[in-house]
Amino acid sequence: MTLHENLLGGPAPTHLPDHPEPRELLAGGTAPADVAAKYPTSSLAWAQLADDAFERDSVVESYAYARTGYHRGLDSLRRAGWKGHGPVPWEHEPNRGFLRALHALARAAGSIGEKEEYERCTQFLKDSSPTAAQTLNQ
Repeated sequence: MTLHENLLGGPAPTHLPDHPEPRELLAGGTAPADVAAKYPTSSLAWAQLADDAFERDSVVESYAYARTGYHRGLDSLRRAGWKGHGPVPWEHEPNRGFLRALHALARAAGSIGEKEEYERCTQFLKDSSPTAAQTLNQ
């Protein structure tokens, strides 16, 4: 019998299942709203909507899209075995939608002066994936 132990003492990384259709549609130029309507559980589609709204200075709209993507991502993480903490690696591409939505939520919260939410989401992103935090904050 072989035991596999996490030598760092924390939970194993969570890797969301790959659903390439939304990613492929977005990469092919399909409007993010159309992708979100067809795949409403896709954090990536909601994160893209949040980014697009933020770029047009529609910060409250960005916040709403980001929050939707964040909650859809939490649902997916829980279904994948996540227990509320632990690594969600950026390096695993299917995790990027959730991480982008989390970043977008922090950004929008900071923009509307919601300091506690900004700090909570910023720390959550760093704790989940230092790589995502560094990549998205460039």
